Parts: sequence; C-alpha cells; structure tokens
Amino acid sequence: MFENSDNEMLTFAFPGLIEDDILALGSKQIPYMRTSKFSKMVNENEEILKELLDVKDGKVITYTSAGTAAMESVVVNYVSNFNKVLVINGGTFGNRWRDLCKYHNINADEFKVVFGKDINYTKLNDIIDKGNYDVLLCQHHETSSGQLYDLDKISTTCKNNNVRLVVDAISSFMTDDFSMKNWDIDMAVVSSQKGLNIPPGLSFVAIAEKALKQGFSSNNYYLDMEENLSNLQRGQTPFSPATVLFYQLHARLLKLKKEGAEKTLNKVKENALYFRQLCKNNNWTLSAESPSSCVTGFYVENSKNVCNQLNKENIYVMPSGSSELLRVSHIGLQNKRELDIVVNKIVEIQNNLRNEKR
Repeated sequence: MFENSDNEMLTFAFPGLIEDDILALGSKQIPYMRTSKFSKMVNENEEILKELLDVKDGKVITYTSAGTAAMESVVVNYVSNFNKVLVINGGTFGNRWRDLCKYHNINADEFKVVFGKDINYTKLNDIIDKGNYDVLLCQHHETSSGQLYDLDKISTTCKNNNVRLVVDAISSFMTDDFSMKNWDIDMAVVSSQKGLNIPPGLSFVAIAEKALKQGFSSNNYYLDMEENLSNLQRGQTPFSPATVLFYQLHARLLKLKKEGAEKTLNKVKENALYFRQLCKNNNWTLSAESPSSCVTGFYVENSKNVCNQLNKENIYVMPSGSSELLRVSHIGLQNKRELDIVVNKIVEIQNNLRNEKR
C-alpha cells in the first residue's frame, strides 16, 4: 500500500499540480507593468484566448479577481440591460447566477435542475418559447455536481427564440470542447485555476462581436467593461493587475498554442475515463448523469472523515455540500499512477473506519 512521503503532495483539487517552469515565474522579481513589453504580452494573451474560445471577432477582458467577479461583471454590465432573464440552476454555481441577479435587483426566473441530473431540454425549450426571455444564464459544467450540460441543445433553443446566451465556462474551458462561435454565445466567463492550470486570481469575460455592439451599463467602478475595454486597446488594465499571474498565463498560453488545445483536452478526458472505471470497480456511484471531463464526483461512505484523513497524508480531494460526495479533478499534471494511489488510499481509509466501528 502506498505511503505518502512528507515531501510529496498529491492534489486532485483545483488548479491541480502546476508545471515547474510556470511555478518558477512566481518566485522571480516582479517587472513593472506600465511598459510596452507588458502591453505586448497582454495583447498576445488576449489573442490566444480568443482563438481557444473561438471568439476571434470579439474581445476578452482579464480581471484580477476570482471567477465570481467576472460573473458579476456580466450581470451588472450586460444582463442589467434586459427585462426578462432566465437562470438555469442545477447547483452551487447556478445558485450564484441567481444570487448575483438578486443582489443587483435584477428580476430573474429560475429553471431548476435536479442536482447531478441533465436538463430536460424539451421542458426548457417550452419555457423559453413561452417566456419571451431576453437572456439566459447557465453553466456549461455545474462544478458542484460534475454535470455537463448540452450547449448544442441550449444554443439551438436560444437561437430559435432570439435569446442571448451567457455561459459560465469556468470549469469546462480547456477540459471539454467549447466554442463561442458554434454555440452563438454572447458572453463566456472563465478563470485561471481550472483548465488553464495556473494559480487562482485571474478571471476572464469573453465577449462576442454582437454583444459588443449591444453596449454596456456602467454600474460598477472596478468591473466596468467599457473602462476595461478602453484600456485593453493599449494592452493595459485600468487598475494594478496581478502581474506575476499575467506572466504565468502567458507562459501557459504559449504552450497551448504550440502543442494544440486538443492535446490537453485528450489528456484530461483520458484521466477522467480511467478514474471513473476505478470508481465503477469499487461500486462508487457517480454524482453526474453526464459528467464533464473536468471533475468526477462520486459517493463514498464517511466522505468527511475520508477527506480529512487524506488531507493529513498530503493528498487533497474536494468535498461537496452534498452528503457523502467527494470530487476529484482531472486537470494539471495528473497521471494514472496518482489516480491509483488516491483510490487505494480511500479504500484503505474506509476499511480502517469500518474496523474501528466493530
């Protein structure tokens, strides 16, 4: 049985294990950011992000913030312009769209989805068809359950009813196929610590050309889209950025451009499928009906105790608000040996807990 050394950390939480050369950038002296060199890097970052998101005629704003701030930026700058809003709510992050609308006094209806279940797309289509909605807010991947929604079906419904589509792609970008162009997405939200596999602290709002033409409200000082877009023209941010993170992002994006996104997507998917077979072998039920490659949610006995014991051994998985649910991400420097290790440790801990009760 594996015994984890004090020097080895295994993390199956976000952002996963990060490549050494990207980590090393965080230990260097911080360059001044109001320079032409920094501006050139910012512009390069945006161009690669636009290519990866398939929004070549749009823009990508980078905020020094968590992903929730990017979601809030969308709500206060864009969604606030419309009268009828519908939120798909299938878990923690569907709740977040709803709560952000409520906080900013935007009246939004909810289309509730059972935790871990797929959307009833026929019912969604009927509600949108009859509801005269202006904009739909949804997740591509509901990270709390692991459920991946079918954006092809959602997009078709929105296009047929002239509804603007806004997508939280924070945990599906660079883990599952994603195309703003193909799915006619007005805005997408992304962050640094998921599929991009760099430290947390940056979030992104990708804006399609048609949304740029719509125009924005100015209801927030820091998150003001017009101000950020104006500064982006000169390759800068209106306020002090997380400079080191911008350099780490740049290094990561250059690798993705050189290697191709497909390589990363295939690796994530391969690890996800391998781990799910291990779950099946141990009779652990998955939490998601149609899971994303990003994360696997699975139900185990004594999940809280299992998680705490793993932490003591320098192994990190993600708990959940749902009873007995653990989640393992598949991003970053992950291999099958490490997945075998975490499964074997969970089985060992469960057996020890059962023996203690006897």
